[in-house]
Amino acid sequence: MSGEALTILAVRVATVLYTAALWLRLTSAGEPGRRLARLAWSAAFASYLAHVYGAFQFVHGWSHARALGATARETEALVGVAWGGGLYVNYAFTVVWLADVLWWWVAPVSYAARSRWISRVIGTFLAFVFLNATVVFGAGLVRWFGLLATAALIATWWRTKRRGAR
Repeated sequence: MSGEALTILAVRVATVLYTAALWLRLTSAGEPGRRLARLAWSAAFASYLAHVYGAFQFVHGWSHARALGATARETEALVGVAWGGGLYVNYAFTVVWLADVLWWWVAPVSYAARSRWISRVIGTFLAFVFLNATVVFGAGLVRWFGLLATAALIATWWRTKRRGAR
């Protein structure tokens, strides 16, 4: 398997694990479910990092300028504006997700007790990037998976929210 194929496989695995982790977070009430969610969340992040490594190793030759140019070309092809700023959004995504994973492992009690607005800001930002990566910039099966995963997670969130309101 080529390096580019492994890079694509890594992000697909990350996407499935990301979705599974969020579903587990929404549906698991007990400690075993939360532990499984944390493992899936961490494995999703590790797979995402493998994707980032592969993209820089096999596609961009460890050149930020090449990655920036590729991002600008992809954005221009989609929306008509050659803007590479999405690469910086991806860098922020990586840092935010890393901080979230580390927080959950290093201080799980603090993580569980953190303010709801912090969870929402982090979750919304990560979901925004996920949706853009899968639905807006994705194609074929990835786009359909992103749409279905997003719809399923929203429906699950809505059901759990309504159950909690009763």
